[in-house]
Amino acid sequence: MLTFLQQLRVDWPAASERASSHTLRSHALEELTSANDGRTLSPGILGRLCLKELVEEQGRTAGYDPNLDNCLVTEDLLSVLAELQEALWHWPEDSHPGLAGASDTGTGGCLVVHVVSCEEEFQQQKLDLLWQKLVDKAPLRQKHLICGPVKVAGAPGTLMTAPEYYEFRHTQVCKASALKHGGDLAQDPAWTEIFGVLSVATIKFEMLSTAPQSQLFLALADSSISTKGTKSGTFVMYNCARLATLFESYKCSMEQGLYPTFPPVSSLDFSLLHDEGEWLLLFNSILPFPDLLSRTAVLDCTAPGLHIAVRTEMICKFLVQLSMDFSSYYNRVHILGEPRPHLFGQMFVRLQLLRAVREVLHTGLAMLGLPPLSHI
Repeated sequence: MLTFLQQLRVDWPAASERASSHTLRSHALEELTSANDGRTLSPGILGRLCLKELVEEQGRTAGYDPNLDNCLVTEDLLSVLAELQEALWHWPEDSHPGLAGASDTGTGGCLVVHVVSCEEEFQQQKLDLLWQKLVDKAPLRQKHLICGPVKVAGAPGTLMTAPEYYEFRHTQVCKASALKHGGDLAQDPAWTEIFGVLSVATIKFEMLSTAPQSQLFLALADSSISTKGTKSGTFVMYNCARLATLFESYKCSMEQGLYPTFPPVSSLDFSLLHDEGEWLLLFNSILPFPDLLSRTAVLDCTAPGLHIAVRTEMICKFLVQLSMDFSSYYNRVHILGEPRPHLFGQMFVRLQLLRAVREVLHTGLAMLGLPPLSHI
């Protein structure tokens, strides 16, 4: 699973010897033994703890399952808990300013968000409480983000591991690129990073375009990867690369003396923007983007209750729609016109508009942990 997280560019520290459950076991064994009252337990079970008392003592019953009571503490459970503790030790204190109300320093004052499937919610609540019970410096604030089930559409009972899912999408990306460019580019080291980013973009947009709490259907049997598909992460990345190519072309032409240097923005005449597609980009994407950020980029961790919500689908749908609007405009309007002085004014205001589009795209992709590509 760690390899899969690394493939998706999720920053998760590798387990070390300190993360071994043996260390946590030695700290917890005395309390577990006393809670066991001398009863004989099955192999692999270290003891039994009453978690309901902990919830009631702290007055935080809102959100916790009412059936939470005794918890059998196993070696496997302690191993998972030790991995969480290890991640907490290695996490930069200022790495996630998007967590509203999570500015406290130290592991005890930080906030932990458990991202867990609905099937595992009950078990994760146990882990939450067990962490507080057994670790002195456990995080005092923990929230749970519950995700709906993931199903493979049209194939009941089909099972696929996370690494298999990544390899499936990666193979599709490589095949699509081979059809577009010719040859087996998967063997070209220069394309290795690009294919990796495109695979991750495909997966993240597929997974995050559905509201996290809803059931997700993965259409694997009949799906294919294409930069022309207007609902995919590769389509967004493709248009991001088109913007990079546009500005690189302007830079090269400027260095050759065909175009002048970009003038101050204050000197631009934006009344030269009169195409409907230009105003569509401005009013549907650029101007609304700060409001989208305010609603999606910051998790309100100060809200009461155990659960927390995110709106990843809003970000994905916004980026796809922006890419569609830009693609339509870019296919129809010639941005870099003839190198004639009387055309430079309109060219510069269009470039300035697309600078804003590029900034919005890059910021939105960064929210999803995706780097922009300069070419595909």
